[in-house]
Amino acid sequence: MSISLILVDDHKIVRDGLRSLLKETPGMKVIAEAAEGRTAVRLARELSPDVVIMDVAMPDLNGIEATRKIKEESPNTKVIALSMHSDKRFVSEMLSAGASGYLLKDCAFEELAGAVNTIIAGKYYLSPSITGVVVTDYVQSLHEKRVSVFSILTARER
Repeated sequence: MSISLILVDDHKIVRDGLRSLLKETPGMKVIAEAAEGRTAVRLARELSPDVVIMDVAMPDLNGIEATRKIKEESPNTKVIALSMHSDKRFVSEMLSAGASGYLLKDCAFEELAGAVNTIIAGKYYLSPSITGVVVTDYVQSLHEKRVSVFSILTARER
């Protein structure tokens, strides 16, 4: 059984390149493409793909909002962000919207194929250059939320 994919990117040359590479990858099949988020949401609803490879920055409906809608309407469909943006804001928004992976567009194709297989197995995938951003953000949020007994008690009470 092959993994069904929808490619979403506002640049046709990117979609064409990905489609060509995925066509040569055993076990993966591109079933549709979209140039913007609204079409991606509709296609995901109609075709129920296993994975949507989603650009983050697109006109009309961006990848973050499209991912949120796809996950609401088709919770079994996995989404991988494929973006040129490594900024913490984009990464955290895509993951919060329900993406199972985040890769940078400068990655090798083999990394993308590996990421698809990883998320199909029920795991998350982050490009190595993104991992530091996510871990730093997570640790920072832990420090902000942490309320320990020692921070509440005065020195004398401790």
